[in-house]
Amino acid sequence: MTADPTWKGMPLDAETALALLEWQREMGVDEAIGDAPVDRYAEPLRPATTAPEPAPAAAPPTPAAEPLMGQAQAMAARARTLAELSEIQSGFDGLEIRRGARNFVFADGHPGARVMILGEAPGEEEDRQGRPFVGRAGQLLDMMFDAIGLSRNAVDAERALYITNVLPWRPPGNRRPEQAEIDAMLPFVARHVELASPDILVLMGNTPCKAALGRDGILRLRGRWAEAFGRPALPMTHPAYLLRNPVAKREAWADLLSLSARLQAGSQP
Repeated sequence: MTADPTWKGMPLDAETALALLEWQREMGVDEAIGDAPVDRYAEPLRPATTAPEPAPAAAPPTPAAEPLMGQAQAMAARARTLAELSEIQSGFDGLEIRRGARNFVFADGHPGARVMILGEAPGEEEDRQGRPFVGRAGQLLDMMFDAIGLSRNAVDAERALYITNVLPWRPPGNRRPEQAEIDAMLPFVARHVELASPDILVLMGNTPCKAALGRDGILRLRGRWAEAFGRPALPMTHPAYLLRNPVAKREAWADLLSLSARLQAGSQP
């Protein structure tokens, strides 16, 4: 390090350097590569070369969910706006879990955002506030996407996020959604994506992958671009998993960089 180090053209004091080092550690960086620094901002953009995997054939719904899916399909089809979809879906009484939930949790963020995050289901804090991803996992999610310039609070759709879940009601005891519950909500999820019309979907965890791709195994799927609801989709590990397994933040950071590159490539003329 020189006597007058800089970062992005600004003086870099010891306190700032330590803060940056701690941030890199939190993101999973554990080694330096190369003998000389590289200005990544000066490099030409390299578009992603990995082609999305073809969408798999949808698994047949469970017998218990078939009549509910028909009802949900008819209800979702009536919605012409996101506001109408929220009102219609909140009136769906086919899932028993709604009777134990405090609130119907529809979505948060900018409805016109290029990136739509699909999570699993509300937790305790989400159920209390009526908004998705507001607990500890939600706070980490905000930090993750802020690192690549995206925020649910952004006014500009280019920098915004739109966030929802497969299930809009909290399952008892924060248990995982059952397959019949996922199947019953699938028509609402599909219509939600259609009306929001994002450029890219981020599938946060196993339940969104089950709903959108018909398969799970997030540690195998993460980072591999696929197609869901007719759009590019990127599976990522859920922030709750990252809180339990901090070493996985390195892979999550790689996925965020892949998403950022895809967005930049798509915004170029």
